[in-house]
Amino acid sequence: MRPMTTDPDDDPDLTADPAAALPRTMAEPLSRAIGERYLTYALSTIMHRALPDARDGLKPVHRRILYAMRELRLAPSGGFRKSAKISGDVMGNYHPHGDSAIYDAMARLAQPFAMRYPLVDGQGNFGNIDGDNPAASRYTEARLTLAAEALMDGLAEDAVDFRPNYDGTLEEPVVLPAAFPNLLCNGSSGIAVGMATNIPPHNLHEVVDACLHLIKSPDARDDTLMSIMPGPDFPTGGVLVESAATLREAYRTGRGSLRLRARWQREDLGRGQWQIIVTEIPYQVQKSKLIERLADLVNARKLPVLADIRDESAEDVRIVLEPRSRSVDPDQLMAALFKVSDLEVRFGLNMNVLIDGRVPKVCSLKEVLRAFLDHRREVLVRRSRFRLDKIAARLEVLEGYIVAFLNLDRVIEIIRTEDNPKSVMMAEFGLTDTQVEAILNMRLRALRRLEEIELRAERDRLIEEQAVLTAMLADENAQWGRIATQLKEVRGLFGKSTPNGMRRTEITESEDVQPLDMDSMIEREPVTVILSRMGWIRAMKGHQPLDAEVKFRDGDGPFLAIHAETTDKLVVFAANGRFYTLPTNTLPGGRGLGEPLRLMTDLPNDVEVIDMFPWRETDQFLVASKDGDGFIVNARDILAQTRTGKQVLNGQAALIRRVSGDHLAVVGENRKMLVFPLADLPEMSRGKGVRLQRFKDGGLADARFITLSVGLSWLDPAGRTRTETDLTEWLGKRAGSGRMAPRGFPRNNRFT
Repeated sequence: MRPMTTDPDDDPDLTADPAAALPRTMAEPLSRAIGERYLTYALSTIMHRALPDARDGLKPVHRRILYAMRELRLAPSGGFRKSAKISGDVMGNYHPHGDSAIYDAMARLAQPFAMRYPLVDGQGNFGNIDGDNPAASRYTEARLTLAAEALMDGLAEDAVDFRPNYDGTLEEPVVLPAAFPNLLCNGSSGIAVGMATNIPPHNLHEVVDACLHLIKSPDARDDTLMSIMPGPDFPTGGVLVESAATLREAYRTGRGSLRLRARWQREDLGRGQWQIIVTEIPYQVQKSKLIERLADLVNARKLPVLADIRDESAEDVRIVLEPRSRSVDPDQLMAALFKVSDLEVRFGLNMNVLIDGRVPKVCSLKEVLRAFLDHRREVLVRRSRFRLDKIAARLEVLEGYIVAFLNLDRVIEIIRTEDNPKSVMMAEFGLTDTQVEAILNMRLRALRRLEEIELRAERDRLIEEQAVLTAMLADENAQWGRIATQLKEVRGLFGKSTPNGMRRTEITESEDVQPLDMDSMIEREPVTVILSRMGWIRAMKGHQPLDAEVKFRDGDGPFLAIHAETTDKLVVFAANGRFYTLPTNTLPGGRGLGEPLRLMTDLPNDVEVIDMFPWRETDQFLVASKDGDGFIVNARDILAQTRTGKQVLNGQAALIRRVSGDHLAVVGENRKMLVFPLADLPEMSRGKGVRLQRFKDGGLADARFITLSVGLSWLDPAGRTRTETDLTEWLGKRAGSGRMAPRGFPRNNRFT
């Protein structure tokens, strides 16, 4: 059998050199090999996938989509082509990745709720604000928009560099000329390796005005730019609730968090009735999920103030919120809804972009505008030089034409009689090779007097244009003046004078509206909460006897039963030392067998429940572990705000007792009892606590608060109440070992 080689050319039978038959391997440390390869991957992700270019605001996939559509001649005034054809061309010619990823990127460019100024004009189902996906690419069609054409204006005039595509058969632009600041106008988002970007859309009219001011005053302050361009302008509208100072700081540093709210209004129904109409929702919030979330809150009785939620949207957003009571203040109601739903979201501003297509940097607003303007100047210079070259070539031809017209008879004679008319004409009239070729290729019908006049007029126009371009290239101020003129033309096409150019997002400072207390809207009713041994919980109406017969599932039985009210917060203490909080009004009713407690909280399956009680703000509790450590905790420190609960006691919990009396009696599994003053117990909000009783073996069995002057009572094995009034024998200091329990104390070492 032949030895395996790494290359067919290294076959020992075909190679004269025996050393060539050896596999070509290279040894290097694993950490270096992994580090270099991961760095290569990270750079590829940053530069070619996730971060936009500051010059045209596009990622490579979007740039390739637009360029491929241009090559297909899908102009705004032309016809549509199937999206499958477009994504196929992009994949085959420029972007060798999945066609579904390409189509998704193209579909986003066509969504008016995602793009402030869409770059693709879509025909068919390209998705909607509810979050529905676009139809398959074989069903939809697309073409470019005027905004996309403006981004590519100048590609045929050497405005930007081109590079070979992935297989070297074609060329693609490195960056687009970008007639307007697309990065700020349409925004961008992406996650790279170790960095991310999230730039909101802005109003083109305002962005162009900021560019014009920066051209006029290159050292303009950030505050001045922010007064011209006050903040984002989202395609879905909404209300940006941030102060001017917060926005200035965010755009100065390139990072910040912006609060965006839905736009709403109060609609009067007459006779004192009213309802709230939401007409605009925050950017990137799916309407269907927003309504579903609100409906879940209503069904879970966490929004008792709302009677109904309806989606009456057609082409415009119209979400109806119907209050349960007309006495509710609408502003307070919406302030409460903003806290619990996506009617208010946070937009994390992170202007991390590629400078010159190579260096990732978190930029300020001024730096982003400067990167665009510098790019526009380079585009202007390159296009002007390209035009000058074209003018020079045309003038050369025109000079030859004019010479030919002035000597028309001789030219015709040379062409008719000479074997090599080209060399004769070059020698006789001093023409160049290019000029003679143009004369020889001239059409016969162009040989008329009127043509000579037109040629001279064209030459004069070109000479004048040449002089203007040459003067502009020599004068930097003239260049910036031309750029300003071009920006004003773009502003006229897409600015506030057009239907889609007006600002959609309102910017206002936060209003100090006190949110409506949802708990105050809950109807106060007595209930009996029942928790079974297997962890099923329910709330029966009224205060039923705690020992009443209740039906349970097979194999299950009673564990805890307490009296509470629907306005109470129910606190569950578990063996892992965590407290879990449940609103009593959200518990399932008593007609069924309840629902698992572990579905309402993140209580682990292997953790037992120790106690359950209604929360009272003034209460204090002793929490103790099986090791005999414990402390006193206030009620305000045990209330959990999330499903995961709140960790209070470190260690395996054994018991919880409400604080009362002046002494604490503890008994261990070794049957020794100790009584010590309540003052010896520290108050803590979280921790392990202090030693309550010392044990040689076993752990803590039970604890009870007592009043020393009254004594200690318990039930003996016969069911009779026994009281020990003289506890001097068991009095001691905290952390003592104690003495054997009194005669007649229960054998289970429990006080009850």
